[in-house]
Amino acid sequence: MYLSRVTLLVAITLLSIRFTFAQSTDSVQVKTANWRNSRIHRRILWQEAHFDSLFKSKQNINLIVLKNRRRPTIAFGSAGDSLKPTSWFGQKFKALVALNGTFFDTKKGGSVDLIKIDDRVLDTTRLSGKTMVEHQQAAIVIHKNKVELVFGGNQPGWDRQLSAENVMTTGPLLLLDGQPHPLQKNAFNDNRHPRACLCVGPGKRLILATVDGRNANAQGMNLHELTDLMRWLGCRDAINLDGGGSTTLWIRSVGQGSTGVVNYPSDSKQWIHTGERPVSNVILIR
Repeated sequence: MYLSRVTLLVAITLLSIRFTFAQSTDSVQVKTANWRNSRIHRRILWQEAHFDSLFKSKQNINLIVLKNRRRPTIAFGSAGDSLKPTSWFGQKFKALVALNGTFFDTKKGGSVDLIKIDDRVLDTTRLSGKTMVEHQQAAIVIHKNKVELVFGGNQPGWDRQLSAENVMTTGPLLLLDGQPHPLQKNAFNDNRHPRACLCVGPGKRLILATVDGRNANAQGMNLHELTDLMRWLGCRDAINLDGGGSTTLWIRSVGQGSTGVVNYPSDSKQWIHTGERPVSNVILIR
């Protein structure tokens, strides 16, 4: 019995060392990666990197990084009950950048989470039970072009009480005040998928991110891995957006004749920039 306990202790210690080493190696990779940098506005930097082995898998990541001072307008866009590609929103609202937003009804249209734009509630949170599910427990709020993430919990109606003129309920929340937020154990959180994310960093710096997936060139991330990625990028607060096949990052100035989509939407089932999934709402930089 004594030997077996010692053996177990040694095994746990070795696993811990390996996990810590892997975490350290991955974090260094992210921080020292050869990011391809493109300036699309004096305050907006587009970064892209491909990793052959990050979290022991192939990953492709796109970032939009905004400085705080005198940055362009951050806004939400909604198609109401209809569904439109992310690129459509970008073109319609004459945006510089568009990123898919929160969760929606893929058959009937409309967000299933609250959307408020310029003090007008366009969509309300649709409950599937007596409490709010995990992607309805936090929100992105914009007041005077200042972006903050708030956690409200699972009591219905908390998001309607937010006073900011622009609100998008979404989630799960990943980081709050620099600390990982607890995540429920379920397939959505624990399995790898394409992901979209927004984070607030030091000095109110803002990052929009996409992680490609469901392809031999990019496996995607679970939310624990996405949390680590955003923390390594210097995020203080971070929140998950609707991902999967919805994951789309559109940039206006990527080149004449281009669709403007810079990541690889997974619904096409090919490693191409076309094949956007129509969505209900987006985050815009104008």
